[in-house]
Amino acid sequence: MSPVSVPDPHTPAAPAPTRTSPLDTAQDQLSSAVRLLGYDEGLHAMLATPRRELHVAVPLRRDDGRIEVLSGYRVQHNISRGPGKGGLRYAPGVDIDEVRALAMWMTWKCAVVDLPYGGAKGGVAIDPRGYSTAELERVTRRYTSELMPVIGPERDIMAPDIGTTEQTMSWVMDTYSVNTGFTTPGVVTGKPLAVGGSLGRATATSRGVVHAAEAALADAGTGLPEVTCAVQGYGKVGSHAARFLADGGARVVAVSDENGGVYAADGLDLAALQRHVAETGSVVGFPQAEPIDNDALLALDVDVLVPAAVENVLDAESAARVKARWVVEGANGPTTSEGDRVLAERGITVVPDILANAGGVVVSYFEWVQANQAYWWTEAEIAEKLAHRMRTAYQAVATRARADGITLRDAALVIGVSRVAEAHQLRGLYP
Repeated sequence: MSPVSVPDPHTPAAPAPTRTSPLDTAQDQLSSAVRLLGYDEGLHAMLATPRRELHVAVPLRRDDGRIEVLSGYRVQHNISRGPGKGGLRYAPGVDIDEVRALAMWMTWKCAVVDLPYGGAKGGVAIDPRGYSTAELERVTRRYTSELMPVIGPERDIMAPDIGTTEQTMSWVMDTYSVNTGFTTPGVVTGKPLAVGGSLGRATATSRGVVHAAEAALADAGTGLPEVTCAVQGYGKVGSHAARFLADGGARVVAVSDENGGVYAADGLDLAALQRHVAETGSVVGFPQAEPIDNDALLALDVDVLVPAAVENVLDAESAARVKARWVVEGANGPTTSEGDRVLAERGITVVPDILANAGGVVVSYFEWVQANQAYWWTEAEIAEKLAHRMRTAYQAVATRARADGITLRDAALVIGVSRVAEAHQLRGLYP
């Protein structure tokens, strides 16, 4: 047996690697766009600084009578183009910097697809899997009541995000409506159809990802039937994206969730996989595929990689192992600035999150318009309008990228940031 190596106690330990935060990535991206646009420091500071932040205590009476106090946040990054728009996230790691980053990305995202919204985001530091439905309802209602002065259909509109659902949005809408004295369906989007939701909203982000992927492939003279795909993150976005990619003719060979992944070289039977997930709660253990971990999935030899889970999965190290020709970002902020540079240097096309996953906010906008008018569209109308909006936005970004010799991410940021800056300048500075 080889002797065990024991570190010399007198040798200083190597410093732990510094993890890039989502806010670092968001600020780096903004700085890149500002340099390309030639803006001065004052305008840069205005674009970088959230307009309004709220940190609230959320006391919760547990089912057993214990009292627990949770932390909640809402950040309205920018409202120059319209009311704030952004999801509500329930996750144990939620903090103010993550919410700031997500709100900033929402600002650029809404501007890239030319919606009359600013960017906002909210969250509560909670693992919803450890709480009963009744407890989550109490958390949601208390959080909403604390935010009453700054939310509303003309101020800030919430939507589901990680850890929240259409039921969460129903509780938010009801709490707001009870406090205002009348039903206000436009205060949230992503609601159930029975209380003013929109057809097509539940799968809109996933459909938008596929529209973006198809547009990027078409630019290269190919299409879904000619490519293989891997989807990292089999949640609300990834599971539907995998199905829509397969419906379009792509061969989806691997998917994963937080517990692990599965791989089948000839393509996964997604209908059977979905039944397995419904029964077990995870893709892990699917008998018709081989196990694979998330790191290995990111490095698979496929044509299209869809990171659709959380932030920062593609850093400099993991990006160096990517073999896909296209990365289509279903998640918010899945690629760090260092990872982005590595992918660009390696000639890998990245369709950025603020474009690729904008389908959700596009159909949220449609839902908001329908709620405000009390007139609902057909699913076919919504699908057509979503496809048009996504394709138009992609073509504008791709045209800018070619004209300026920059990446799709930089082009999307330049378009989004410049539209917000124009609104700032036209409105002027008060007082």
